[in-house]
Amino acid sequence: MLKFRSHTKELLDGDAIPEKDLFQNLKELDTINKLLGGYKISLSAIDELIKNAAAYKLVDIGCGGGDTLKYMYHWAKRTDKNLSLVGIDIKPVCIEYAKTNTADLPIQYICDDYKQAFNHIEKIDFIHACLFCHHLSEEQLVELIQFALINKTTLVVNDLERNPIAYYSIKWLTAIFSHSYLVKNDAPLSVARGFKKKEWEALLKKAGAATYSVKNKWAFRHQVIVYGNQ
Repeated sequence: MLKFRSHTKELLDGDAIPEKDLFQNLKELDTINKLLGGYKISLSAIDELIKNAAAYKLVDIGCGGGDTLKYMYHWAKRTDKNLSLVGIDIKPVCIEYAKTNTADLPIQYICDDYKQAFNHIEKIDFIHACLFCHHLSEEQLVELIQFALINKTTLVVNDLERNPIAYYSIKWLTAIFSHSYLVKNDAPLSVARGFKKKEWEALLKKAGAATYSVKNKWAFRHQVIVYGNQ
């Protein structure tokens, strides 16, 4: 089971999702991340990378509803980190939701493909991708890694490990507790679309990354850092 990665498209990747259904999906994803400690994986990576009092700019690609950026903002404020935050997503409805969701916070949002990020922002220290990479094909993921390397920007990835225990656990939990057909369908499929650690390492080498780390994290996640100062 799950020996090979699924290439079945998630419902969330469709273009005709009713707004209320998408918003319910985003709310439940935030809850899942809270309960399973998903946000901590991103924050621990950023904490490792920020070594001094300098100002940093982080762009969260595929930012969805902005919940990850919200957690990053409050963490940075609490720990006295000088971190400017930008969210970029190709879906206008996600950007609309994110702006409302974080209306009282100084977070910038851009509706565009992540490859256009440097057309909007001159300098980016960190590109962050949380639960984004499993939506990509292997070729697209290599492109993302190379995009970061070419622009000398550190890439931080927080994503799912393809694991049978994770697959059946989330399938069972969402079947019972979720009120979103998107979450019920896509949560287990997201796990099936995830990567094994050795697959990450192969993709990083294919992309030409020389300095990187791939760590297993709770619960059934990977923390990947591709250092941009190569």
